[in-house]
Amino acid sequence: MRRIDLIVVHCSATRCDRPFTVEALIRCHDKRFGFTGYHYYITRNGRTYQTRHEHLVGAHARGYNQHSLGVCYEGGLDERGNPADTRTDRQKKALLKLLRRLKEAHPDAKILGHRDLPHVAKACPCFDAETEYQNL
Repeated sequence: MRRIDLIVVHCSATRCDRPFTVEALIRCHDKRFGFTGYHYYITRNGRTYQTRHEHLVGAHARGYNQHSLGVCYEGGLDERGNPADTRTDRQKKALLKLLRRLKEAHPDAKILGHRDLPHVAKACPCFDAETEYQNL
């Protein structure tokens, strides 16, 4: 089992009024990386998909993949394509449930948003994940 010291929360950087299914995510990542880079994906309806086994290194946070898990929610952009917290209530509940489970399995892991990593110039996940989940 890999040592996990970081759980990185992402958004798919897709518009909230356009679907980006788990199948679309997998196709996109297969084309880009040759495999799915996130370990988990949460769609707007709150369904959580494991898209990569936790024991496999992902491709979601350059320089941090070796010891991290990537969790992504569908959305992150408003109808005009601007960064926004577009999580539905179902996504918020599913994300909290998943992060609690991951913290139980990896109690020393810190939860951060992608944007909170050094040298990342993105708004992803378009909300303050570090503060929101600091008490997990």
